[in-house]
Amino acid sequence: MIRRYPLIAAGGLIVAGVALLAVLAPLIAPYDPQQIDVHAILLDPSWQHWCGTDTLGRDVFSRMLYGARVSLAVGFVAVGISIAMGILLGAIAGFYGGRIDSILMRFTDMVLCFPTFFLILAVIAFLEPSIWNIMIVIGLTSWMGVARLVRAEFLSLREREFMLAAESLGVGAWRLITRYLLPNAMGPILVTAVLGVAGAVLIESGLSFLGLGVQPPDASWGNILTEGKDNIQLAWWLSLYPGMAILITVLGYNLLGEGLRDMLDPKHQ
Repeated sequence: MIRRYPLIAAGGLIVAGVALLAVLAPLIAPYDPQQIDVHAILLDPSWQHWCGTDTLGRDVFSRMLYGARVSLAVGFVAVGISIAMGILLGAIAGFYGGRIDSILMRFTDMVLCFPTFFLILAVIAFLEPSIWNIMIVIGLTSWMGVARLVRAEFLSLREREFMLAAESLGVGAWRLITRYLLPNAMGPILVTAVLGVAGAVLIESGLSFLGLGVQPPDASWGNILTEGKDNIQLAWWLSLYPGMAILITVLGYNLLGEGLRDMLDPKHQ
């Protein structure tokens, strides 16, 4: 398995490692992530503070561990919302076709015309910045690709012999979708979901960096980077370590998604 699909092994190891650090953050973190120490402001990385301290003397390593929980929570919840919406609309469009398909796909195309990040910024501007609002907004603005994918899979699967046989036996629409179509379309959906987590992590980090995401004193990789931007010449570690955390996490999910794509694609068997 590892030799045949090295991308899954590498990506899975990174994803599992980041998830484990996030879950065990209360046990691993050497300091309270919100503890202010005026005697330890902008200390260089050392054995006492592995990733240095920030402008309020807080331990950056501890804040990064808790920031991992925020980033992963946003990723999973936002992707869950987008996958659910995409499956619902794509399944309806692909199964019924005709006018329903045209209306839903034209609506999807219209939403796709708006740049996703700027659409999120526009919606967030009218809402109170909070972790839950971020999750919901990212999810509600990221379903279009999933809907198009599910529609295409359903249109392809509907022409298969097993579907024609099931329809000839009088199987109902709900059962056709849930028992025959959706299970056979889950491979591409799973790949899209894994890659979507990486995108959600990047969007959340970008929003927090701009001050529209997770608000201080709560820790997020994005708002740690904001401090790094303001003190780039004095405290390089405030930019390096959270930036590396985002890079490694996104790389892990991308590798895992590409590996799953190869494994589930019959052409690579």
